[in-house]
Amino acid sequence: MTRKAMIITGAGIAVGAIAGYAYYHFVGCVSGTCAITSKPLNSTLYGSLMGGLIFNIFVKSEKK
Repeated sequence: MTRKAMIITGAGIAVGAIAGYAYYHFVGCVSGTCAITSKPLNSTLYGSLMGGLIFNIFVKSEKK
């Protein structure tokens, strides 16, 4: 991975973590039975995973 690719993916992880925690805080799960949104750690980790994957789409692959 190039330095630019790592920066883009890292930014996606950070944005996803913030979005995941914001989803927990503002929407959440009232009953506590939701697997992802019942705890802030779960939704933050899930958000960072999704953010990293989505931002990684925009990384151009190196030509050989």
